[in-house]
Amino acid sequence: MENLVHTVVLMLEGTRVTLEIFFITLLLALPIGLLASLGRLSKFRPLSLFMEFYIWIMRGTPLMLQLLFVYFALPMIGVMLPDIAAALLAFTLNYAAYFAEIFRSGIQSIPKGQYEAAKTLGMTYPMTMRRIILPQVIRIVLPPVSNETINLVKDTSLIYILAMNDLLRVARTIVQREFDMTPFVVAAVFYLAMTFVLTWLFKKLEAYYGKYET
Repeated sequence: MENLVHTVVLMLEGTRVTLEIFFITLLLALPIGLLASLGRLSKFRPLSLFMEFYIWIMRGTPLMLQLLFVYFALPMIGVMLPDIAAALLAFTLNYAAYFAEIFRSGIQSIPKGQYEAAKTLGMTYPMTMRRIILPQVIRIVLPPVSNETINLVKDTSLIYILAMNDLLRVARTIVQREFDMTPFVVAAVFYLAMTFVLTWLFKKLEAYYGKYET
């Protein structure tokens, strides 16, 4: 029993690192993804092409490769980042690209007549986006954003390659030291608990915004 308590205490520390990566990535990737989607839809061709290229690179290469590139390649050109900053940079750029495509599809699903009606009323493009388009887009994109958010929880386990003591690395270390598989079971319970909370939260959000569906 004492061993189990000790294991849980150690893994709670690893969970703190996992949650830190998760929340900061989500906090940064969502607004960056929204801005990237607007850039992708921009009529300014160079900006649109740049965003298309960025999204293609981020979605077309493995997140693990991006982590390794940020962690090992950037120092070669003189850019030195702490471990957690390197992880956050890779995760944010990767997930912002996925969120950008989700937001883009949501924005494009809004009938063009709404833009024309807003223009007729004298509303500027930023005002139209803020007051008319984005509130509708939130309802549309919630399910795919929910899926990507849950994937983010699981993808945080990739930071073990950077020797950071996240939940999975702590579990693996204990298993290798004590030859006991219990930490893997505890880690699974922790991941399931986090995804359960997120699933419940997004269901509540979908139900809330569903009230305004016409």
